[in-house]
Amino acid sequence: MSEPITLNVGGKLYTTSLSTLTSFPDSMLGAMFSGKMPTKRDSHGNCFIDRDGKVFRYILNFLRTSHLDLPEDFQEMGLLRREADFYQVQPLIEALQEKEVELSKAEKNAMLNITLDQRTQTVHFTVREAPQIYSLSSSNMEVFSAHIFSTSSLFLKLLGSKLYYCFNGNLSSISSYLQDPYHVTLDWVASVEGLPEEEYTRQNLKRLWVLPVKKQINTFQVFVEEVLKIAMSDGFCVDSSHPHASDFMNNKIIRLIRYK
Repeated sequence: MSEPITLNVGGKLYTTSLSTLTSFPDSMLGAMFSGKMPTKRDSHGNCFIDRDGKVFRYILNFLRTSHLDLPEDFQEMGLLRREADFYQVQPLIEALQEKEVELSKAEKNAMLNITLDQRTQTVHFTVREAPQIYSLSSSNMEVFSAHIFSTSSLFLKLLGSKLYYCFNGNLSSISSYLQDPYHVTLDWVASVEGLPEEEYTRQNLKRLWVLPVKKQINTFQVFVEEVLKIAMSDGFCVDSSHPHASDFMNNKIIRLIRYK
């Protein structure tokens, strides 16, 4: 083993060996560490490369093993491909191309399962009737919950580009609420007649909208209709074998499948 070398890649430090960095002589890293290209140093004397430090771990592991090892929920394939192009590690570029073909085939066949729940909740709030005059009021409010699972992470990204929470006067994509690339749980309320706008914020009540049609979702029927439109436009169809027809009609469970 050669002496260890510490690299500073975009502010993230890695320690490896010269033999690892030159394992592919025709790559840019091979040229840099064989003396064919100049290198920069940081204030601590470490070799500095102004590139993404997070994904460099996968490039370095490929230099060590000649195998592409990525976690199942890896979501930065495009970034990793650009970094591999920059470092010009040709076997890694080819491995990434094969991986993308594999992922594309896996994404074609997919399942979408949505479990729905609805309850009625009483909301209490104050109404300003005149300056310095307030009255207490209450009203029933419909509260909705949807647990969404799909084997296609790309479909959940598509869903996230259509469904938005309305909260505190702003719209935010549901994508930021993904539990992981394959799950998201949505919780929202229907609009309540007479409930002041500031009360939604004060009581942490989110409403759900569909964009770009700008339609608010106040019932499960509307939610199901809109999700079906999005899913079917992406090639999904209703799984006739599951769930039971009564569950589907009662908006309790939705299961769709896609074969390509």
